[in-house]
Amino acid sequence: MMLEEALSAPDAVARQLAADPLSYARLGQALQEQPPSSVLTIARGSSDHAAHYLAYLVMARLGRLVTSLPMSLITLYQSRIHCEGLLSLAFSQSGQSPDLIAPTEFFRKGGARTVAFVNASGSPLAAAAEHVFELHAGPEKSVAATKSYIAQLVSGARVVAAWQQDDALRAALNVLPIALQQASRLDWSAALPVLQGADRLFVLGRGTGLAVAMEAALKLKETCGIQAEAFSGAEVKHGPMALVRDGYPLLVFAPRGPAQAGLLAIAEEMRSRGGRVLLAAPLGTPGAELPLATTGNEDLDPIALVQSFYPMVEALARARGFNPDVPPNLAKVTKTH
Repeated sequence: MMLEEALSAPDAVARQLAADPLSYARLGQALQEQPPSSVLTIARGSSDHAAHYLAYLVMARLGRLVTSLPMSLITLYQSRIHCEGLLSLAFSQSGQSPDLIAPTEFFRKGGARTVAFVNASGSPLAAAAEHVFELHAGPEKSVAATKSYIAQLVSGARVVAAWQQDDALRAALNVLPIALQQASRLDWSAALPVLQGADRLFVLGRGTGLAVAMEAALKLKETCGIQAEAFSGAEVKHGPMALVRDGYPLLVFAPRGPAQAGLLAIAEEMRSRGGRVLLAAPLGTPGAELPLATTGNEDLDPIALVQSFYPMVEALARARGFNPDVPPNLAKVTKTH
């Protein structure tokens, strides 16, 4: 199921891009006319990684600082956060977790603008938010989310394109399903012999690509039983790289963009320290074993990257003797408070 759902993501993205154009345009126009004084995201797990991607785009393209809400401020500490001028953006596949619903309800009652990106339009989270954007990913049965995560990334980019009124980004989004189809067919099998016996791993990214490095590390944990940790290519130098020696495996994501040169440099440095580096970069990049597809806009390249990663991690899980559809100790819907 995980592989089938991952490979269906381009079609899910095409459905989403054909839906709700006026809703995105209305929100974008409202944010242009009355910009928020503060922006925060509400999410957990894969959804939080999608929120991180949207946050980075908002900060980089629109110059608005975005914070990730510790939900316990509302659910446990009853903090009376000021809502005036606030924009809250909640991400969830099921829309059922109480610690996403409660903050969204609190902020809406306090006068904030509330947005929910959900795959279940009839969910409690959707009911709690003022603006609801359905992912249109269709039912997802595998516990490990794939197509819904990709759909969340796309939804976030659509909001940014509408807010910024960026026609070039909108045009790149419209042809993104073609790039995702190409990405799904790229051969990442070179990673399997390197990672089949691994018990630990660093996944490095930076900028817009850090969100998919975080997602990759989570999937390696839950489907393959590998203690994978995601780090910024800059942050890894502040302590973690002391572990890198004697074949320590690293997965380095280096799509196009301002962060690429530094990531290629850190990949080379990790090799010189004895690390076994698997470099994911566009075709023709020296030292790249895992090819990356490019899209119509480099800010969308991380979406194509994770589309290529998912089939590989599914195959890796099976090679390691795991069932990626049903990871141990996990459920499809997680409810936390």
